[in-house]
Formats: sequence, C-alpha cells, structure tokens
Amino acid sequence: MEMIKFVLVGAGSAQFGCDMLGDIFSTKSLEGSHITLLDINPNALKKVYDYVKEFIEANKLNFTVDATTDRKEAFKNAEFIISSIEVGDRFQLWDEDWKIPMQYGIHQVYGENGGPGGVFHSLRIIPPILDIVKDAMDICPNAYIFNFSNPMTAICTAVKRVYPNARFIGMCHEIGWLHKWLPKILRMNYDSLDIKAGGLNHFSCLLEIKDKKSGKDLYPDVLKNAHGYFEHEVGYSDLLKYAKANNAFSKTESFDHSIEEKLKGEFIWADRRLLKVILEKYKLLPITVDSHFGEYIGWAWDVVDHRGILDFYELYRTVLSKAEPKIELRVKERASSIIDGIVTNESYVEEAVNILNDGLIEDLPSWIAVEVPAEISKDGVKGVKLNNVPKGYLSLLRNYVSVYDLTAEAAIHHKKEYAIQAILANPVVNVCKNIEEMVDRMIDSQKPYLDYLK
Repeated sequence: MEMIKFVLVGAGSAQFGCDMLGDIFSTKSLEGSHITLLDINPNALKKVYDYVKEFIEANKLNFTVDATTDRKEAFKNAEFIISSIEVGDRFQLWDEDWKIPMQYGIHQVYGENGGPGGVFHSLRIIPPILDIVKDAMDICPNAYIFNFSNPMTAICTAVKRVYPNARFIGMCHEIGWLHKWLPKILRMNYDSLDIKAGGLNHFSCLLEIKDKKSGKDLYPDVLKNAHGYFEHEVGYSDLLKYAKANNAFSKTESFDHSIEEKLKGEFIWADRRLLKVILEKYKLLPITVDSHFGEYIGWAWDVVDHRGILDFYELYRTVLSKAEPKIELRVKERASSIIDGIVTNESYVEEAVNILNDGLIEDLPSWIAVEVPAEISKDGVKGVKLNNVPKGYLSLLRNYVSVYDLTAEAAIHHKKEYAIQAILANPVVNVCKNIEEMVDRMIDSQKPYLDYLK
C-alpha cells in the first residue's frame, strides 16, 4: 500500500492533535502514513511536534511526522485533512457571545452554536474554514476533509454552498451519549442494538432502535425506562463539586468520567430537564444534553437545567486550561474508523456524520447540512436516508433552518444585513428594537473577526 498523507489542521491544540494522533497510530491500516502537523501558532505547534516525534521514536511506531505553519505546503499530496480550529481567545469571545445579547434582552441557554451567540461564532469561524477548503480544492481536490469545529451545521452548510464538490464531512461526539445511556436503559449490550439517529448537529434524536437479532422495536422500552435512569443520573454539577473537593481536574485533555460511577446524583434530571420534556411531549430521546439541544428552541430557557449548564461551562473551561500533550494508543474519535473503512473498503455504517442533506431527510431543504448515519466504503461517505421522521420533531428542526441559511449568506457575501436577519429569524430571539445596535456592538467588540461584515 502506498504511503498515506494526513494533515492535522489546528494540531497545536493539545486536546485535538494528540487525540487524533492516538487514533491514527492505533489503526493498523494506516501504518506507514506520513502526518503533517499544521498550526498558525508556531510555539504551540513546536511543543506538540517535539512530543509527537519523541513518542513515535519511543514506541517504535511506523509513522513519520513533520510540522509547518505553511498551509499550502502542508496540503501537497494530502489525502486526508482533519481540521479543528478556533479563532481568537475562545472563552473571552464566548463570554461576549453570551453576555452582549443578554444586555439587549435575549436569553440564551448556552450561546455557543445556537441563538445570537451561535450566529456570531459562525460568522467568526466560517471565513477561515472557507480559506482552508479553498486551498485544499486548489492543491488536493480529492482529499477528504474532516471538520471538528463548531458550529457544525453552519460550517458544513456554508462550505458546501461555496465548494459543492469538496469531500467535506462534519464529525461530532454527541452520538457517544447513546453508547452510555442505552445499555443502562435497556440492560442490553450496545452491540446488540440497531439504531438510527439524526436531525441537525447538537439537535439530533434517536429515531429508531431495534434488537439486531429479533428485529423487535425497542423504542417503547426506551420511553418506559428512560425516566427511571435519568432522574437520578450524575450531572455536571456533581462532577464539578467532586472535582473541586478532590482537586480531580485532569491534567490532560479530558476529565476523568470514571468517577461518575462513584457518585450519586444530587439534582433531579441533572443536565436533562429539556430532554425530559422532549421524551414526554415528542416521544423521542435526544442524543445530547440540555446545553446543546436547548440552543435552538425558544422555550427551552424555561425548562433547561441552568445550574448544570453553568457548571459544565466552568468544568470545561478549567479542564481545557490544564490541557497538556498526551497521546493514548486507543481510538477515541470516529474519523479514523471512517478513514480505515475508505482505505480498506471494509464497508460499515457510521452512526453520525454531518453532510449535505440532498434528500436524506425529505422534509428539510436539500442545501442544509444534516446529521445522519452513513455507509462507509472505498467510494467514500454515503448518507443513509431517514424515513418517517416525526412531524413534531421536524417542526423544531425547520424553525432553525432559515437561521443557518442567512448565516451562511452573511459569511459568504460579507453582508451585515443578513447577519441581522439571521438573528431576527432565530427562535430564541423575541426582541427587535435594538438588534442592529447589538450587531454593531458585537462587530466592534470582535473587530478582527467580524469587521468584514458591511
């Protein structure tokens, strides 16, 4: 097999770069590959590169690695590009995304990917990602590009609008909640379950679940047993309290969730009070928690676990501030499994990717990026059509689709007018009078990233 070339964009991040490298190093079909680490921060890049080079040598791994800040040089002969970038000071900008709209009377559950905060986050990050994809299309047009940046739906929708032929795939971790929840809810091994989940990123639900062996529909059992499981499940407030009391913040890229087994949930329906409403009113199980699912629903503010969301934010911020390079030789992210399937042609169904809809969910526009399962093979990533998506859930999805349309248009055409309209179309916004002033204030506060909007 010829040598495969990977490029990790944003490799200076201790969390992202080392997680992806551990995955690649643990995938047998990828042995002998060359990996180029790419980042705009030379100091962070050198720190990760030195650690990776030493790790390869110490573990006698059959991989080669180099590092550069030159994107065009990095992309030469690339076959797989894996990207996770942010712009500016992530948490300072996120605080502004949350607090400035609040000053203008807009309540947001989280302010990262939905609501006005999600619009501004999208408008900051879409332009540099479009630049990345442009270089890829010019230099290595057949390369697969895996995106881990948020806001996922906004990014994927905008990229495919500008570069319809790009092999651009959005990847998200949230499907992993089902791996934790379903075995406990059903008292069954996850491998014995046949599931389909989908919708929009951070706004997806479990749509079908069957016993692989018998074909029995297990959704009635999920709805019957979910309340008993979630009511006293450990939440982020419990984890933060434990971490502070025991100085248990991880010094690597993630928090040690194994301590959850030792704790008892102090708060009813922690992190999942909106999930409870969706279970009861829509008869569906979201694949994520309140902080994510609640960003796209106007009335979510009234029901979500605000304590849990604030505590998660503090926990997340603290953990990332302690991140140091650390590679573990085990697969954590699903991109390496997809690449393995493409390289070996060992076909399988991936549970969740973000790709252009184009009829995969019939009642949503063809141009929106949707989160769906996908068939993986040497032919690439082919979305699985989701039939009979419940109309009540579709109504929630459709309420947000126009926001993504206008956000993409604002980023692509540099039009402040579209940004204002995206916010006015947003289900979480119920004010109008000072929206243009708010947008001007955000542009002024985040001038290096938003001043292109005219």
